[in-house]
Amino acid sequence: MKRLDPITLEILWRRLISIVDEADAAVARTAFSSLLRDAHDYTCMFTDSRGRELAQGTLATPGQSGAMALGIKQLVQSLPPGSFKPGDVYITNDPWALAGHLNDVCVLSPIFHRARLVAFTACILHHADIGGRVASDNREVYEEGLFIPLVKLYDGGALNEGVLAMIRANVRTPEQVNGDIRSQIAANHVCAAQVVRMLEEYGLDGLDELGEEITSRSEKSIRAAIARVPRGTYRAEVRIEQMAGHPELLIPCAVTIAGDDITIDLTGCSGQVDWGGNVVYNYTYAYVHMAVKSIFDPDIPNNDGVAAPIRLIVPEGTMLNCRKPAAVAARMQIGQFLTEAIYRALAAALPERVVAAGGGTPATMQVFYGRRGDGQPFHTVLIRGGGLGASAARDGAGSFIFPANGANTPVEILESDAPLVVECRELLPDSGGAGRQRGALGRREVFRVPDDAYAPQPPVTMALQSGRYQLAPDGLFGGKPGARAQFLVNGRPGNPYGLTRLERGDVVVMDCAGGGGYGDPAERDRTALERDLREGKVTPPGAERDYGAAGHAAARARAPGAP
Repeated sequence: MKRLDPITLEILWRRLISIVDEADAAVARTAFSSLLRDAHDYTCMFTDSRGRELAQGTLATPGQSGAMALGIKQLVQSLPPGSFKPGDVYITNDPWALAGHLNDVCVLSPIFHRARLVAFTACILHHADIGGRVASDNREVYEEGLFIPLVKLYDGGALNEGVLAMIRANVRTPEQVNGDIRSQIAANHVCAAQVVRMLEEYGLDGLDELGEEITSRSEKSIRAAIARVPRGTYRAEVRIEQMAGHPELLIPCAVTIAGDDITIDLTGCSGQVDWGGNVVYNYTYAYVHMAVKSIFDPDIPNNDGVAAPIRLIVPEGTMLNCRKPAAVAARMQIGQFLTEAIYRALAAALPERVVAAGGGTPATMQVFYGRRGDGQPFHTVLIRGGGLGASAARDGAGSFIFPANGANTPVEILESDAPLVVECRELLPDSGGAGRQRGALGRREVFRVPDDAYAPQPPVTMALQSGRYQLAPDGLFGGKPGARAQFLVNGRPGNPYGLTRLERGDVVVMDCAGGGGYGDPAERDRTALERDLREGKVTPPGAERDYGAAGHAAARARAPGAP
């Protein structure tokens, strides 16, 4: 836009981000589910009139935002011209159209200014409850909950009561689900109102020209960053565990740098699996996009231009580009490893920009549902991270949900959402991989089903989506692996893929894996080693660590493979 000087252009860009962040805050204030309020498993964005992404929330979740950037554009362009009118609101959770599983429900609204279609705004929430059988070992998407094709929830401002009635009839906690959908609608209203206000203030007819300028600048910036890497093809392979009796899965990754273009070739990855770990193309695209941007130019605006240099090759019918009706509810158990594969491939070319494998890949998702003692239903979802892998510059930090960018659910929220009691939550000494830079510690949580007046009606159903029980997070450049994850029920290994029925008095131990180390452990300096001992990251030789969970034997069980 020639009439806009660089300062005004920057002001307008910051205004776009503030608009979508205001919509994001509307969800945080109005959502019913703690998965949204506290774990931030949702993403708001808006596009130009052709569906090309312009801006996304600062706290966006990569698996949702990248899939939305591709999916919204395809949905908008698939409908006939003139299909949209003021007051329309669309809803869908088609995994192949958007974010890869039925729980991610998208609400999409057109934005009009001076009777012209100028933009679209969309909000995807991970709904804790979408009905179905909540487990990783489903065989088809039909088992996983309610499938909503692209339909109008509002037609010109008039609510389609039949759509909401259908949703309410297919979920366990209809008031919570209905409230969260209304939260999405509110976010879209906020975004639309603020976009129109900005256009009026600056005398703009629409966003297309401004968007073209912003996205072209973003594309130039990331292309310049890619061009600074030596040409060539860089390769790596990541192994992923499955349930007992199933062979390991493979993600072979070839990253080709050719000038300012980058090709990610995933040819040779394992075929579709007969459980819910399958990944749709959009979700694969999302984590490829996340890895490329975070390595090459993490600070530039995230919009349609950033994806322009990326070419993705992934054969259809594989676990990373599955065909309908494959089960997809647990797609993060495979899909989130894509970032690790690309980091590992580019480690030789860009060793200072990558991190070792982390215990938060994949994130641990726990689903609990049942009835309280008074007969009222409950259904809640928690996400938890493990130790972040170390990098060339620093030790791994915290218990992060990386690369998914969620937030760990507080203990108080679990205890208010479900009739469970948390006995301890603590970091696990000796679980971070040794190296010149040490991986972050894994984390333990111990909870029980009470058997007192607070007790729920038995059973409490628990489902997991997680990993790292068999294959520990690897280190880089001689760094050691972190400790593996662990899932115990009353001191015995549980099944992390199926449903677990918990009775009153049952105790569960969940250990998230530690991060991998970076560099030769012999190169770690003495000051860092002394700090490791002082801060309790490692146990002194000959000492026995007290893990503290009220003396419960299960809480003292060490994670298998701990260094």
